[in-house]
Amino acid sequence: MLEDTEVRLGHGSGGVMMKRLIDGLFLEEFADEAALPGDDAAVVTLGSQRISMSCDSFVVTPAFFPGGDIGRLAVCGTVNDVATSGAKVSYLSCGFIIEEGFPLDDLRRICKSMAQAASEANVAIVTGDTKVVERGHADGIFINTCGVGVVPQGIDLSAKHILPGDKVLLSGTLGDHGITVMSQREGLGFSTSLKSDAAPLNHLIQAVLEAAPHTRCFRDPTRGGLSSTLNEFAASAGVDIEIQENAIPVLDEVRGACEMLGYDVYQVANEGKMVAVVPAEEASAALLAMRTSPYGANAAIIGDVVAERHDGRPLVRLQTAFGSSRILDMLVGEQLPRIC
Repeated sequence: MLEDTEVRLGHGSGGVMMKRLIDGLFLEEFADEAALPGDDAAVVTLGSQRISMSCDSFVVTPAFFPGGDIGRLAVCGTVNDVATSGAKVSYLSCGFIIEEGFPLDDLRRICKSMAQAASEANVAIVTGDTKVVERGHADGIFINTCGVGVVPQGIDLSAKHILPGDKVLLSGTLGDHGITVMSQREGLGFSTSLKSDAAPLNHLIQAVLEAAPHTRCFRDPTRGGLSSTLNEFAASAGVDIEIQENAIPVLDEVRGACEMLGYDVYQVANEGKMVAVVPAEEASAALLAMRTSPYGANAAIIGDVVAERHDGRPLVRLQTAFGSSRILDMLVGEQLPRIC
């Protein structure tokens, strides 16, 4: 239930506050059957075809960071959201909101980055919009993208299909993007090559679907991180999820930064990782498909889906390296503002 009287930063966090805003306001006013499942992309019927569609807005600060920039982020983020439905992503739109005085060389650099990311994903940017606002009204540049693709016959991916006994897979290391952007914005020095993981994962998803045709669902753990993604899965399917700390790949630099700064690595944003839930008998094939992708070398099976053990509240549990367990909750409030 939405009880707030004003918008706060936490309403864009990808966690509990954002879910309340979406459920208590946006879905209440705009609810359509295609939006109700709460997946990363809506699937609608247009003529004889099923079309997947998703949009996103990017307001990251700074606009340039190791491993990418706001342009690459915009293309990859939307490609990945559409691809989670199993669609062949084909076209993107692009809207720019640019602050007066923004350097044209930086804008050209961003556009080149977007073109390169689109080429890598094999999608075309076919339409867009440009708005310029007064100095001080846009923090440099904001970008909105929308993507569309066709969902092949027989593909029906959604978190609501998850079943007890399924396996949870993660395509690579957690937290790279969030910690990279935060360190650049706050001027923290790392004596390593830590960089954003922003990447188009549509080809990885297609490879997994070929290897594991009964895959239940995909989702990229962006805002709110792995913890929020798994809680969304559990709530959608009415199941519990148990993951193993020792199985989850995390770079030492990211783990160290989180420990130093008091962040939960499972709630830190990612922009080039994918979570998949597949039947147990197809998990090995799905893992091999991920690992043969350029962006899945560190993929791992990280946990299991189990029957719900607590009436009315599906839970996500982390089995720690010390043999204990703890509940992983959705992010509350705003942990890392302006990371996407």
